[in-house]
Amino acid sequence: MAATLISTVPVFALAEDAVYKPAVPGRPVPGASPFDEFSTAEQVTAGMDLTGKTALVTGCNSGLGYETMRVLAMRGAHVIGAARTMEKAATACAEVDGQTTPLVVELTDFEGIVAAANRVAEIDAPIDMLILNAGIMAVPELRQSNGIELQFAVNHLGHFLLANRLQDQVVASQQGRVVVVSSAAHKWGPEEGIQFDNLSGAEDYDPFRAYGQSKVANGLFSREFARRLADTNATSNSLHPGVIKTNLSRFLPPEDESDDEPRRFRYKSIPEGTATTCYVATSPDLAAVTGYYFSDCNPAVPNEHMQNDAMAARLWEVSADLTADYLS
Repeated sequence: MAATLISTVPVFALAEDAVYKPAVPGRPVPGASPFDEFSTAEQVTAGMDLTGKTALVTGCNSGLGYETMRVLAMRGAHVIGAARTMEKAATACAEVDGQTTPLVVELTDFEGIVAAANRVAEIDAPIDMLILNAGIMAVPELRQSNGIELQFAVNHLGHFLLANRLQDQVVASQQGRVVVVSSAAHKWGPEEGIQFDNLSGAEDYDPFRAYGQSKVANGLFSREFARRLADTNATSNSLHPGVIKTNLSRFLPPEDESDDEPRRFRYKSIPEGTATTCYVATSPDLAAVTGYYFSDCNPAVPNEHMQNDAMAARLWEVSADLTADYLS
């Protein structure tokens, strides 16, 4: 009998009754949007003309990344589509109507990330939307990259390096936006939020806890980046896209179709799962909003770890140390 997904994987839950602590006091507080969990990326960008804007999307070759690229290009943006290989990036870009440029970004290859950032610099255009979307989830057995647990390395550390290398181009935009795809699965993370003494994952590895830790890291990185960008026109926000069946879930056990227990969440379609990303990346209402977390195209409240400014600052310093040879 197939494994039951519900009994194996923790259910997502957002702390809607909690209080959100602004990352950058004095900046605008996001209000409710006209969109919800059923909205699609096309709907949240309807009527927009993104001509002249440049976006970079990691993980463009499938799932949410592909749909994000497709919709932004459809609205007129020049989308730099990043994938692990040039073949994957070029194939995805060729399938999309609009202006696209393929780019190789292998998030475990720090030298390759530097080369990719240099290639983007050659385009000589501000980056209006830097969308950090790529990721891996629930790797069954411990794997490492550069001595770091693989999910933390891919989901957080590679994106940390890429964003830092591209920061000047984001700041050069009239209103650059860094959009970090985190997850409500940050609640699966360790009790202490980030296990700074176990980033290798060698001690008591659990695939879901490690994934949750990487998603906490996504949120903390976005929050600290917002603070560091506070004196510029650039913003940084993170989000939960929803629960969507994509390649990201390839390591999860199959659902038991014979199970009578009702599912405690709704799977979103890929267009629905991409909506919050596109909303945060493009909505005029969020032009000055920074340091927040969104779900279902609206502000949401993450757990206390994702609002811990001391932890965010420490994570930034540790990440800078781990990528020091490649940051400059």
